[in-house]
Amino acid sequence: MHRHGRCYFTSESVTEGHPDKICDQISDAVLDEIFKDDPMARVACETFCTRGLVIVGGEITTKTFVDVDELVRRVLAEIGYDDVRFGFTSSTVGVLNGIGRQSPDIAQGVDAGGAGDQGMMVGYATRETPELMPLPIMLAHKLTRRLAEIRRSRELDYLGPDGKSQVTVEYLDGRPLRCDSVVLSTQHTEDILDKTGQKITEKSRREIIDVIVRPVLGKRLIDDKTRFFINPTGKFVVGGPVSDTGVTGRKIIVDTYGGWAPHGGGAFSGKDPTKVDRSACYMARHIAKNVVAAGLADECTDQLAYAIGVAEPVGLYVDAHGTAAVEERRIEGLIRKHFQLTPRGIISSLKLRRPIYRQTAAYGHFGRTEPGFEWERTDVAEALRDAAGLGARTRAARKAAALV
Repeated sequence: MHRHGRCYFTSESVTEGHPDKICDQISDAVLDEIFKDDPMARVACETFCTRGLVIVGGEITTKTFVDVDELVRRVLAEIGYDDVRFGFTSSTVGVLNGIGRQSPDIAQGVDAGGAGDQGMMVGYATRETPELMPLPIMLAHKLTRRLAEIRRSRELDYLGPDGKSQVTVEYLDGRPLRCDSVVLSTQHTEDILDKTGQKITEKSRREIIDVIVRPVLGKRLIDDKTRFFINPTGKFVVGGPVSDTGVTGRKIIVDTYGGWAPHGGGAFSGKDPTKVDRSACYMARHIAKNVVAAGLADECTDQLAYAIGVAEPVGLYVDAHGTAAVEERRIEGLIRKHFQLTPRGIISSLKLRRPIYRQTAAYGHFGRTEPGFEWERTDVAEALRDAAGLGARTRAARKAAALV
């Protein structure tokens, strides 16, 4: 962020037990299950959940069979909805299957190698964190992941599957200084409510801060002015689909850059990689991360645009936000030369016809280090650096430093 003076930026994340994330995971679990036997399948799967009910629909063309009822119940149990205390259980929920076949009008364009839809997809990277991601969204994700880890370990045995985090970071002249505020809302059992029955005890509030928040943020980002809002409504006993409906694709800002970078609008989960909503966003992130890792810029936003049924992108845009080491037009040329930008090329280079998708459906699609996140690799950085003439400069600088 290249803004002069002092400013505050906020991002949020949600746990895997949040209703929308339940739906994302079910949709991607369907995609993974199909890809195990039929990696050429066409999948556009949508899920809706509410009190006592999960509906799975969409358009799928495949040679294999998926037991949707069994799969939904397994995903719910793995998330943690197998405890009657939280009012929504994998064994008792109703499951409706409304899946149909993909339109042949769309298929004829995709079969020829074209994009599955029109649209613009955005990638972003910045030197702000080791993951080359904005700090607020990375902190928000780490908080919700920590919340889930502590719940699963039962270190705090009153935590439930549903939860949200929100982090506000204070910046000065584009550099992060400190965390100004942290919001953490976690579902919990009734046994940590105080005598009024309207809010959690101060002991539990301090436990959540000390066990979950402080280990994530560390001493550098927290000071005596940092504000902590733990379950700010007072209590959060009723959560998950019992308290709120969930729908696939409703957390696209959580999935990407926390609002720091633009979003093209398309959701990810439940879509096979012929859908450029997903695959081209992964490639756009891959491009931006390699551009920054190569030293071509300290910050990079890139946009790819596609027309339905057309293989080559109809648009490529790069913005280095004033941090480019070479001209942005030259960066665009290097991108076209060193990255495969057709749907088939993206699928091939990022190895997207594999059952890798459910793990992407919670805690963000970017800034991840687990196996399967090929778009997070910086394997093109050296080639970009050399092609831009920066590699020779770097080697010369190292040689000169060695002689001093």
